[in-house]
Amino acid sequence: MLTDNLAVLSLLALAPIIVVGILLVGLRWPAKYAMPVGYVLVVAIALVAWEVGVTDVLASSVQGLIIALTLLYIVFGALLLLATLNASGALRSIRSAFTQISPDRRVQAIIVGWLFGTFIEGASGFGTPAAVAAPLLLALGFPAMAAVMVGLVIQSTPVSFGAVGTPILVGVNNGLAGAPGVEAHLRQEGISQAQFVSGIAVEVALLHAIIGTLLPLLMVCMLTRFFGGNRSFGEGLAVAPFALFAAVAMTVPYVGVAVLFGPEFPSLLGGLIGLTIVVLATRRGFLQPARSWDFEPRERWRPEWMGSVLPDMRKATASDMSVVRAWVPYALVAGLLVLTRLPQLPLKEWLSGISLEWKSIFGTDVAQAVQPFFLPGFMFLVTVALTYLVHRMKRREILESWRVAGRQIVAAGVALLFAVPLVRVFINSGPDFNASGLESMPLTLATGAADVAGSAWPVIAPWVGALGAFVAGSNTISNLMFSLFQFSTAEQIGVSPSVVVAAQAVGGAAGNMVTVHNVVAACATVGLVGREGLLIRKTAIPMAYYCLTAGALAYLFAHGFGFNIGTGLLVAVLGTLGVLALLAWRRRPPAADGPNTGEQPSGDMSSRSEK
Repeated sequence: MLTDNLAVLSLLALAPIIVVGILLVGLRWPAKYAMPVGYVLVVAIALVAWEVGVTDVLASSVQGLIIALTLLYIVFGALLLLATLNASGALRSIRSAFTQISPDRRVQAIIVGWLFGTFIEGASGFGTPAAVAAPLLLALGFPAMAAVMVGLVIQSTPVSFGAVGTPILVGVNNGLAGAPGVEAHLRQEGISQAQFVSGIAVEVALLHAIIGTLLPLLMVCMLTRFFGGNRSFGEGLAVAPFALFAAVAMTVPYVGVAVLFGPEFPSLLGGLIGLTIVVLATRRGFLQPARSWDFEPRERWRPEWMGSVLPDMRKATASDMSVVRAWVPYALVAGLLVLTRLPQLPLKEWLSGISLEWKSIFGTDVAQAVQPFFLPGFMFLVTVALTYLVHRMKRREILESWRVAGRQIVAAGVALLFAVPLVRVFINSGPDFNASGLESMPLTLATGAADVAGSAWPVIAPWVGALGAFVAGSNTISNLMFSLFQFSTAEQIGVSPSVVVAAQAVGGAAGNMVTVHNVVAACATVGLVGREGLLIRKTAIPMAYYCLTAGALAYLFAHGFGFNIGTGLLVAVLGTLGVLALLAWRRRPPAADGPNTGEQPSGDMSSRSEK
């Protein structure tokens, strides 16, 4: 039978992903049309090739619908918070405050996206940073598509330690737990599984720190190239010293926390420490560009850049609320997320203990639980309720914010209500659910790739992690699916299992930049539903950089430095980036000057902000 052939099975498992990718990225279909097609295809393959029972497919689909509703719950909370701040006038004060720190959009993107976004990822995870950062950037005057792109690009370096380390503590740890091969390896090494996972976390942090150091610079180069009036990468390179400084301000404490305290706090503390350092330095004018960079006037923006959410863009006046009061809701969100995620506090246990669970959906082994008071959506709603009091909002303003958020969430619903069931059918196709005895579609794909790669597997390992995140919408689930497979493959080819599992986790984090769940959710927060494919085309660039570099480094960590595939790939990646940077710098517009390393008077900033 053809279905006994690993190559055929791998192609069949890949087919839904390829079709969705072609429709979204190639043909630029909106996700609300592409995802139903992908769902129908994966159901057909599951029923015919994998011989999954009809009841199991239905149960997996229902499970996906439940998960999709929880995602919509989170997105609606983010939308409602944005609409509330817009209605109360807080966004005018917030925008003014950020402009006073720096009017330069490149600097704003780094501070809000890279640093504040990393902190929110560390506290909450699950796509929340994009749902928080994108609306905030929109309020600062970014085009909707640019705001979402920034929010998605930073869904990489901090993700492995998001939600207080969930992708490592739950994904990697549970993915390896109880496997005979893992236990034998631990006995041989004389360590516990907790020590093994902590060691993997340190390797993950090192890989992320090395690769992520260039990420803020790549992000601002994409910002100036895709959304600047001159369409120039060079204008992004003009802030290279500041971008690298901001990167190191986060990654150094990030690695230090991973070494000293384990996987719970690298992103949370790294983001907070980096944010404090960079904001203080920016206020002093340290490494600030000599010329401020801004987008073209709004009337020149391309129609596809703009969403249906239009925050109040009027300038702040003396009668507006204070900056401190305007920022209170974001401080509340961050505080609630941190307080409810720290294992040392009882709030986490109390809120996560309230669970709505459907066991044995339709009598199958499929089950799904929802923790309504532990999800970030609840924190958003609590914050919104408190904002009504803090900002002294009128009944008319409150009703208007609900009307705006309600209209926006409906637009995002269709894509997610098909995307997540597609993922669950894809994942729930293994021996527990089928009559064929085949491994699940994700594991079949990974096995096929490993069969082809051989000793070069460390180069491929991050791409498997990214694939898992793309189809599952979660680095945690990707690690759950593939950590044991990556461990076993590493042992078969005779390299360090911890390195390969770390490469899996890093790739899974990078895959968050293109996962349909995150893209749809982030687009919804700024009213950009239907443009998901355009964004994936852009975020695929940093995702490819991330996976290529992670693969090269993993190979070198596994096989050693020398004249080999890893060295060649790393030289090729860095060489390509260097050549592109040189060409972009030579072609930069005359206004794209270098940094100002001296102290910059605040009056100079204010004058630029009026430009």
